[in-house]
Amino acid sequence: MSILLANPRGFCAGVERAISMVNLALQKYGAPVYVKHEIVHNVHVVADLKAKGAVFIEELLEIPKGSVVIFSAHGVSQAVQAEARALGLEIFDATCPLVTKVHVEVRRLHAQGYHIIMIGHAGHPEVEGTMGQVQGGVHLVESLADVHALNFNLNEKLSYVSQTTLSVDDTKLIIEALKAKFPHIVPPRKDDICYATQNRQDAVRALTAQSQVIVIVGSKTSSNANRLRELAELNQIPAYLVDDEKELDPAWLKGKGNIGISAGASTPEHLVQAVAAKAQALTHNSAPENLQGINENMVFRVPSKLLD
Repeated sequence: MSILLANPRGFCAGVERAISMVNLALQKYGAPVYVKHEIVHNVHVVADLKAKGAVFIEELLEIPKGSVVIFSAHGVSQAVQAEARALGLEIFDATCPLVTKVHVEVRRLHAQGYHIIMIGHAGHPEVEGTMGQVQGGVHLVESLADVHALNFNLNEKLSYVSQTTLSVDDTKLIIEALKAKFPHIVPPRKDDICYATQNRQDAVRALTAQSQVIVIVGSKTSSNANRLRELAELNQIPAYLVDDEKELDPAWLKGKGNIGISAGASTPEHLVQAVAAKAQALTHNSAPENLQGINENMVFRVPSKLLD
């Protein structure tokens, strides 16, 4: 029996940048610093930043005029950006650059007269921000059934984009269905699912070949963490999503062989290590083993104004 840690796992460059921006803003401007939506979807990250003086809000009207506001890594609509400017707020945009790429693509396609199919989950802030880059003309699909319900003429200009944190396999099926129904549909210039999502899903797929149970460390609101758990289950491996070691149920590990552990892109490494340590204590295993994987060296710069 071994405890196997997937690689890569945990924080990605976009998450690192977003959290750094909140910390730097707190250092430069002092508390409170306001953040539109949770900066990333992890309860421990949010709690830590709250303790330092970050205030997480959903409505910009909650923010006093002249205050600092940071847009979360998921991105916001054009309407939210305009409202923040109208309210006289000091704005810092922590949108992941890979999400911004999709925003730019949507605006470009809309300007060229395309109807745009958005593959994603209704209500997710990234989806709302992406669809809100233009006024109308973006149509959300979440499933194959949604694709079958689309009713466009074959002479209409169509394209598609996707949420960056989706299941690679599920998205591929939806794209294949779109292409089958609308052979003339135009793909994005580059795949929208981000490198970190792809790499973490590949690492969990490899982990399923060596594990009898898998624990994903991440919050219930994290899209990419949920996709990791689902991926393990699709490969016939029992999988569980936990926020921290306190949620690790000994019954899940009883009678199992190798225990695989990974984490969503918004999960701090110290939480992974705490879960691994508890799993080790419960099963009397040797020290956790870090598996080989892709070495990620992507870095996204924070705004220079926060470094002055």
